[in-house]
Amino acid sequence: MNRRNLFGAAVALIAAIGLVGCKEEKAASEQAAAKPAETVHWKMVTSWPKNFPGLGTAAERLAERINAMSAGRLTVKVYAAGELVPALEVFDAVSRGTAEMGHGTPYYWKGKVPAAQFFSSVPFGLSTLEMNAWLSKGGGQALWDETYAPFGVKPLSAGNTTMQMGGWFNKEINSLGDIKGLKIRMPGLGGEVWSKLGAITVNLPGGEIFTSLQTGAIDATDWVGPYNDLAFGLHKAAKYYYFPGWQEPQAVVESMVNQKAFDALPADLQAIVVEAARAATLDMMDDYVFNNAKALQSLKSEGVQFKRLPDEVLQAMREQSNVVLESLAAENDLNGRIWASQKAFLEEASAMQALTEKELYNWR
Repeated sequence: MNRRNLFGAAVALIAAIGLVGCKEEKAASEQAAAKPAETVHWKMVTSWPKNFPGLGTAAERLAERINAMSAGRLTVKVYAAGELVPALEVFDAVSRGTAEMGHGTPYYWKGKVPAAQFFSSVPFGLSTLEMNAWLSKGGGQALWDETYAPFGVKPLSAGNTTMQMGGWFNKEINSLGDIKGLKIRMPGLGGEVWSKLGAITVNLPGGEIFTSLQTGAIDATDWVGPYNDLAFGLHKAAKYYYFPGWQEPQAVVESMVNQKAFDALPADLQAIVVEAARAATLDMMDDYVFNNAKALQSLKSEGVQFKRLPDEVLQAMREQSNVVLESLAAENDLNGRIWASQKAFLEEASAMQALTEKELYNWR
């Protein structure tokens, strides 16, 4: 075989090998495309009635967002309070792995995790924007992670109800003396403050509030604000609607994730869970600002009596709030570090807000 023929044969051989390689690569590609991506199925248990405006619907939207962002590779089925576990047992269910996700608010678990209350709402504390900033930029998230780590739970902010109202009352509060013996549904640190002033506090899930108020089992209750309170019909069970919401100047709604389940996800799905929760926070803030304004007008048209808590009462509540917070902070090193961090940022943020938002609100 001469050189020209040898070269031609070599070229043909290389082409043939390349063609075979292309066919194999194409076949492998087609096979991979035909094989469906592995799908992970999670359960999310919540503390809210099914499809309850703002809270229940936020859990549903979070699940839908995760499903859409993952193109169906991670699907989340939502269970309302009582469908899989009771409203106040969501944290335990996620910790045990009964469900991979939970949706509630941190102070509901104060009996098991007292420090969780710092990450929900602090009386006379951070505003919604300030709380979000402390969590994401001020070291709050790392402290939250540390708080839940012993229980195998990863916490994420997944909403905020913004500033709440002071609550619904069937008895007028004209002085500190009117608080003695008052039976009030008030969870979290705000409830401890009421107790110190002589009230009898109870912690009830949302679904039991209306009946308890209507039957006289309780004299008063906080819930959230006009948007949710109107949906529960609380204006039909109580005479007076008090403000301001000193006990919850904001309220974080959290998405809890079982740490083992989270660690088992590939990196991109982990990022989707985290970013979907972050997006849910902004979505809920928008939802509450918009719908609270509309619901407030509806309550006014229903003849609701709006009342401001007397200065004497607010002053006493502020003083007792400091006592409660310092006592909680003194329980252990972690509590102390959380409160020191949050209090330091509160002082810094307050100086800024005094020059900006406070002045605007006073004048507009």
